[in-house]
Amino acid sequence: MLPVAGFGTRVLPATKSIPKEMLPVFDRPAIQYVVDEALAAGIEHIVFVTGRNKSAIEDYFDRAYELEDSLRLKGKTSLVAELEAGLRPAGSMSFVRQQGALGLGHAVWCARDVIGDEPFAVMLPDMLMMAQPSCLTQMVEAYNEVGGNLIAVEPTDTPELYGVITPESRDGRLIKMKGMVEKPKRDEAPSNLFISGRYILQPEIFDLLASQQAGAGGEIQLTDSMARLMQTQAFHALEYVGRTYDCGDKIGYLRATVAFALTNDEFGEKAAATLRAALADKG
Repeated sequence: MLPVAGFGTRVLPATKSIPKEMLPVFDRPAIQYVVDEALAAGIEHIVFVTGRNKSAIEDYFDRAYELEDSLRLKGKTSLVAELEAGLRPAGSMSFVRQQGALGLGHAVWCARDVIGDEPFAVMLPDMLMMAQPSCLTQMVEAYNEVGGNLIAVEPTDTPELYGVITPESRDGRLIKMKGMVEKPKRDEAPSNLFISGRYILQPEIFDLLASQQAGAGGEIQLTDSMARLMQTQAFHALEYVGRTYDCGDKIGYLRATVAFALTNDEFGEKAAATLRAALADKG
């Protein structure tokens, strides 16, 4: 489940007419990296929770007949093949409308009828994970060991900026949780492991979200219902191997673009040379 209904206010004015999830991170929209991560983990059906003015996302994952025909007429068959490779089988994606900006918890709840009574993953699309194997693949492997509910975490020097976990015990990179704290004071943080935007949750969360009162910011917060679910179900955190890039603000978006450009198989060396030249010109 991918919540994509937000306005992207932290990267205005770029998102005034373009969904933030469609902003290019080097050579493809940010949303493509998240979908690729899901597919690499074996996810068979993806649910997008959208809002007004987000039709570009749905169009992106559909055929572009005019474009494809034009490319064929020009003999650009390799580009046609690249476009076709990104298509998913019919019926393997669903689009559900969130009709108000009521929070992440409400967005997850909107997908309840499509997801049904089975475990599911939540992937925040403005958090891009650079990892091999993919972050969600690592999580699925850990989930197969412990079951229950699982979230991805990563160390941070600024726990006061994020939600962080309260560990109970640890076995390698797998951590049994006993709580979560949202943006604690640095000297009061229970850990330096921040919740990095990937979750595997049990379907019982939907009943809790249905009765969840508004929390921080006047919105229905997913973490509030997760805390309630933690009273009856096991929660673990996985300190995954990789790095998270937060595309939700302008500098984070820049970092992500640079990182994915430098690791691109075809253009990585040219990107590095271009950046070095730009920095040299800067002085």
